[in-house]
Amino acid sequence: MTVQAQRPAEQIPGKPTSASRTTLSHIMTGSDTNLLGTVHGGVIMKLVDDAAGAVAGRHSGGPAVTASMDEMVFLEPVRVGDLVHVKAQVNWTGRSSMEVGVRVMAERWNESTPAQQVGSAYLVFAAVDADGKPRRVPPVVPETERDRRRYQEAQIRRTHRLARRQAIKELRERRAAEGMQD
Repeated sequence: MTVQAQRPAEQIPGKPTSASRTTLSHIMTGSDTNLLGTVHGGVIMKLVDDAAGAVAGRHSGGPAVTASMDEMVFLEPVRVGDLVHVKAQVNWTGRSSMEVGVRVMAERWNESTPAQQVGSAYLVFAAVDADGKPRRVPPVVPETERDRRRYQEAQIRRTHRLARRQAIKELRERRAAEGMQD
């Protein structure tokens, strides 16, 4: 049993949003393309997961694993030669879980035009100990009005995730009780 599991009532000091915020940048090359000649969505998703994982590990002070990805939105295609910036921060924390918000920006590598948003995502990470068991995370302390808005929106997304899981569980139980096989 871990030390944290032995003392569940112990309060962990909070960490400000800025303590773990990070940006991962990468130039897209020909090996990143799909059949349409634009950057494959899976390449962008990996960058999103990498940046979010770094943020979750920084915030929790140790290993964290991806539990789910919500609302991965692709707004614009990314092209070969784009410099992609993946910006991530912890929006909300629970006992052992964290929601990380990610914004994907892209700009041409050889132009001085501003980067534009090309995607966004929300991921949930679970902090784990050396045995892969959940461990407590510090509360996130929103610092700005934008951080407070993101915290509130993350709580809404969490409520929806839990309600969706419960509704699906109840539907499956009802179908099983009625003898319906999938």
